[in-house]
Amino acid sequence: MQTLKNFINGQFTDPLSKRWLDVENPARGRIYAQCPNSDAADISLAVEAARRSFPAWKALGEDKRAAYLLKVADILEKRMDEFAEAESRDQGKPVSLARSMDISRATANFRFFATRLQHTEEKAFKSSEHVLHYTERSPLGVVGLITPWNLPLYLLTWKIAPAIAFGNTVVCKPSEITPLTAFMLCDVLNEAGLPPGVVNMVFGDGPSAGQALVEHKNVRAISFTGGTKTGAHLATTAAPLFKKLSLELGGKNPNIIFEDADLATAVQVSVRSSFLNQGEICLCGSRIYVQKSVYEKFLEGFVEQTKKFKVGDPSHSETRMGALVSASHLAKVDSYVKLAVADGGRILCGGKRARLEGECAHGYFYEPTILVNVPHHSRAIQEEIFGPVVTVTPFETEAEAIALANEPEYGLSASLWTENLSRAHRVARAVEAGIVWVNGWLLRDLRVPFGGMKASGLGREGGDWSHEFYTETKDICIQLRHS
Repeated sequence: MQTLKNFINGQFTDPLSKRWLDVENPARGRIYAQCPNSDAADISLAVEAARRSFPAWKALGEDKRAAYLLKVADILEKRMDEFAEAESRDQGKPVSLARSMDISRATANFRFFATRLQHTEEKAFKSSEHVLHYTERSPLGVVGLITPWNLPLYLLTWKIAPAIAFGNTVVCKPSEITPLTAFMLCDVLNEAGLPPGVVNMVFGDGPSAGQALVEHKNVRAISFTGGTKTGAHLATTAAPLFKKLSLELGGKNPNIIFEDADLATAVQVSVRSSFLNQGEICLCGSRIYVQKSVYEKFLEGFVEQTKKFKVGDPSHSETRMGALVSASHLAKVDSYVKLAVADGGRILCGGKRARLEGECAHGYFYEPTILVNVPHHSRAIQEEIFGPVVTVTPFETEAEAIALANEPEYGLSASLWTENLSRAHRVARAVEAGIVWVNGWLLRDLRVPFGGMKASGLGREGGDWSHEFYTETKDICIQLRHS
């Protein structure tokens, strides 16, 4: 049994309450560790440590801050395999996926924002011959970072790297369901020599640790990735306190396939965009819309390829899909499939728990599932399932496809497939989503804005947008002497 601890002011500490939470390996269906069940007292200690370290960290200068981030990236890269195995054990995903996506991206996050510091610019405005304005961006102070369980280290470093690069100090509240790589990252930060208090890690659940972090008067901003309902609650807490907020929330993303698409590629990528990471990615294309003239042909290829998407032990190299994160999440996913069938939907493949043998006999595996004939009003289409379940719906016209895509309350991402350039531009503009991929999926660039519309969030991060969020802008006006 492994015991994880909070990381406050550069030291690993027990929760003050001495209360702990069980941590489960979802592929094995058994508890392997405990992490702190922290509360407001632990959060206060961490915020105070971050406050004390802020002036020196801010004054350190961009070059020295960048050097720390690059050193963290180097250490992470050397420990890639160790972190990939830990991420898989904690979250259920295949080790190969954790290595190629999660840990690689975590390393890239630190490297990108370290070098991004060398390209910051300020603006100057000469409003008259004797009056000069210039802008200055300064770090906020202590920033709270709250991250989810689906891409634990990937999304944690997506927030830590820009926050500390731009001169802030942080208190992190990772998901208590998947705390292992966040705990391991703290050891990396110490090895890199990061000054104590710059990054603090407090484990616990949302109502206790998360709520205390949002409410703390000395936390200037909150960056949150998680569910829409939690994000709405967080916003009602933070708004009266005038904290800056960045909310990346749920997604129910449309994948629109027109009759002139490269169908073979659309099928291949759609399998990946539907079931990668067990469908536990906010950007997964969980609603597929196919033009009627190619609907049956797409379905034939899609079902065939999905049946080859191997569910298995996450440690095996041939496994494409691992375990869902918990027993409760598996039950939730299964309940949506049952809802879809009750509404008149039909299962083409999957639709049930996957039973493995040996070490994984008690793991939380679910078969990749394709549903058709699901009414558009069904909760299976309107609500986020966050699992390996997709609906496939035919459409006739471009206008109908856009209307179907925009109907649910979410607006995070969308994919569309067409060889018609005019249609690609037209539909991309019309679809209500923060990110639209044309003839592809999950083509990420750390320089571009990331975030959603409608119930999928508030604000953008990435590149210049992260710089804007994690800093405050000031106008300084100089009246020059007349010669």
